[in-house]
Amino acid sequence: MNFRYYRHHQQLSISVEAPIVTHQPEQSSERSLKQIIHDLQKNVMQISVETPYSSRVGSGFLYNNKGDIVTNAHVIEDATSIQVTLSNTETYPAAIVGVGETNDIAVIRVPQLINQRPIKFDATTRFDIGSDIIAVGSPLGLQNSVSVGIISGVNRSFDIGDYLYENVYQISSNITHGNSGGPLIDRASGMVIGINAAGINDSDIGFSIPLIDVIDQLTEWSMTANYEDLTLPSRYQSFESSMSDYEEDSYYLVQYFVDNLAIHDYINAYTLMGSNLQENISYSDFRNDYLSLKSLRVVEKKASQIHDDYIIYDVALEMETQEEDLMVVSYRFRIALENDQLKIIDYHEIDD
Repeated sequence: MNFRYYRHHQQLSISVEAPIVTHQPEQSSERSLKQIIHDLQKNVMQISVETPYSSRVGSGFLYNNKGDIVTNAHVIEDATSIQVTLSNTETYPAAIVGVGETNDIAVIRVPQLINQRPIKFDATTRFDIGSDIIAVGSPLGLQNSVSVGIISGVNRSFDIGDYLYENVYQISSNITHGNSGGPLIDRASGMVIGINAAGINDSDIGFSIPLIDVIDQLTEWSMTANYEDLTLPSRYQSFESSMSDYEEDSYYLVQYFVDNLAIHDYINAYTLMGSNLQENISYSDFRNDYLSLKSLRVVEKKASQIHDDYIIYDVALEMETQEEDLMVVSYRFRIALENDQLKIIDYHEIDD
């Protein structure tokens, strides 16, 4: 078997259309898979790393209110700079809090995420073969960000380079480009139970480090780290070039906005809007505008216009409300930078 994890950055386009999400009352106490994934992705981050030799991307997840993110050691190995991108496209620099020498685990800290609600995890249970799992990767849609499967083996041990993997979970979801460091989720509870780390070439087999085995080390790093001792770049490179460099992220923001409305996460959708737009419409009015929405999805990107300081997208949306049957309408979105972060600064319906 050829074990591997991915180190190299790839330029990947975002081409997956937003799925239809229909609002229905809960049929049981168990949340829907769509809702679990939506909630998880708010705390799953893309990690972009620069080294003296190459660039790479991986994933991580926010696990405490100190702004600490768990990932793999091999993701940030030899890093000269680390940037973390959230599901809403906000991007911040990160500092290394702790990194394993033989354990493929690491913690990085983003001060801007202090006091943000972290992901929920179960670090006291050891799961067995047959447990249903969800493997979550980069939130920006690079490759397949979510896959479902089961724990197909336990107590697997091997090594890759300097890293030893002892008693890890074998899962029926491969770990692909950019997904290393993402969380392994227990399908029943929606909680993190492992850190995805490696896979086998040309197979649907991956491996995840049980959280129960490493939580003490992760906690020790977080508790003993002094902010004064952490090294953050004085200026991080994010949106320094022309807007054309951020066309994919800008369009993703439109899709993510629509996804949030579709699943009735009005608060998250509202945060994607620029300050001027929020000044013109209160959250309560914004929410009331979409309460009757039954389903919504992007069906087509009809046109785009890239300007020096903003990008315009004309998109076709398929929607259904309590008052109207399924219909297709066209909307224009304008995306720009606000405080170095992409925001929706205007959107409105347009004629076809």
